Formats: sequence, C-alpha cells, structure tokens
Amino acid sequence: MAVKKVRVTKKFTFDMAHALFGYDGPCKNIHGHTYHLSVTLIGSPTQDTDDVKLGMVIDFSDLKKIIKDAILEKFDHALVLNDQAPYSKSEIISNEFEKVILVAYQPTCENLLLHFVDLIQPQFHGQISLVAMRLDETPTSYAEWRVED
Repeated sequence: MAVKKVRVTKKFTFDMAHALFGYDGPCKNIHGHTYHLSVTLIGSPTQDTDDVKLGMVIDFSDLKKIIKDAILEKFDHALVLNDQAPYSKSEIISNEFEKVILVAYQPTCENLLLHFVDLIQPQFHGQISLVAMRLDETPTSYAEWRVED
C-alpha cells in the first residue's frame, strides 16, 4: 500500500505595527494590524506503533514552538520599519519603543510573508515539508505563498 500524504495547518495570531516608506497612501504612517498566520506542512502520519506521535504528521505543539521561536517572539507587538526610511534611525523611535525591527525591504504583507517562509523553511526537511503559508493582514486582505508557485 502506498504511503499517503496529509497536509496539516496550524494558525497563529499576533499584533504588529509597520509603516510603508515612500508609499502614496495612508499606510505610509505607523499603524498596526492583528495578523493571522497559517502554516501548512505535508507529510505521512507516522505508522510506528512504538512512537508516541503515532498517526501524526507533526505534533501541533512542536509546530507551535517552531513558529513561536522563529516568528512570534520577535514580531509580536513589534514595530517593523524599512531600514531605508529616514525615521528608522530616529532616536525617538529607538528610545521610546522596545521592539523595533529594521528590515531591508518594504514591510508589506507580501514581503513579511516571504521573510517568514525564509525563517522557517529550513526547519522542515526529510519526511515533513513546508508547502504553504498565508498571512492575513486584515479580515479581507492576505498574502499567500505556496511551494508549487
């Protein structure tokens, strides 16, 4: 019998502020979102009857720890700014805010998502692979990455 593959997804929620340097709309100002991140892996549920993870592709608590360590602890309640923006070097920002992350890209939903993919993709190899991630920025707007694209 062929080994069947299953996709599993875990969802995460975090709050983050950002500003889009040089943008021609209101998002050029510092503002925040409650982001919803979905992480989808593919693999075969373990069939090893001696394994405490019997029937699982991955223990959801293990996936939770990976995402917490790689993304949530750093980005939750942080202010993310393009490091090319003149205000990113402001002493007021660095002195008044504890979690300021300067990135070498425009911190759009799309670019943040690609950054998150780069952060966690190396964690999955062998029998389990990262196949999709989705970052919802608002209730009606999101970016999605799929390995097949």
